[in-house]
Amino acid sequence: MKYEATLKELIANDTTLMAMLMAVESLHLNDSWICAGIIRSKVWDSIHPCTTPMQDIDVIYYDPADASIEKEKMLEDRLKSLLPGFPWSVKNQARMHKKNNLPPFLSSYEGVAHFPETPTAVAVRIQEGKLFIMAPYGLNDLFEMTVRPTPNYQAQEQLSYVYKKRMLEKQWEKSWPTITIER
Repeated sequence: MKYEATLKELIANDTTLMAMLMAVESLHLNDSWICAGIIRSKVWDSIHPCTTPMQDIDVIYYDPADASIEKEKMLEDRLKSLLPGFPWSVKNQARMHKKNNLPPFLSSYEGVAHFPETPTAVAVRIQEGKLFIMAPYGLNDLFEMTVRPTPNYQAQEQLSYVYKKRMLEKQWEKSWPTITIER
């Protein structure tokens, strides 16, 4: 990927984000990643340059054996004890398909591929000191500050509405004025 080295460098140079990735790694969850807004904002803030407030730290993993919300809350509590003061949000991708009435996901990759917009459909993890990037639609839109719906949110009317509503609510143009949003 054209921008993968740049993203890895941005993350490696951010001691807080690296500590977050190591905390998630220490949980030894199957197919676990930090994803979505924290990664998107990190890149967009580096381009503008600005620092936007951290909304949450999205952590995903895949465990069909225990897709309970209670397990997710327990994992959030463990992360809060490891790194207090951060807004952790843990979601098992084995149950997230239900949110939009989709067929079950078979991995975290499928979960990320079903995020609403392309620059948010990005995840990062660390394993044994090495950074890995997951970007089902590549990193071009992320680094070129172009927001467009992912294929599922283009093809299905119900999901298209969800995407359009998100774009109105997020108001990303206020924080990042050079952004291009496909509506």
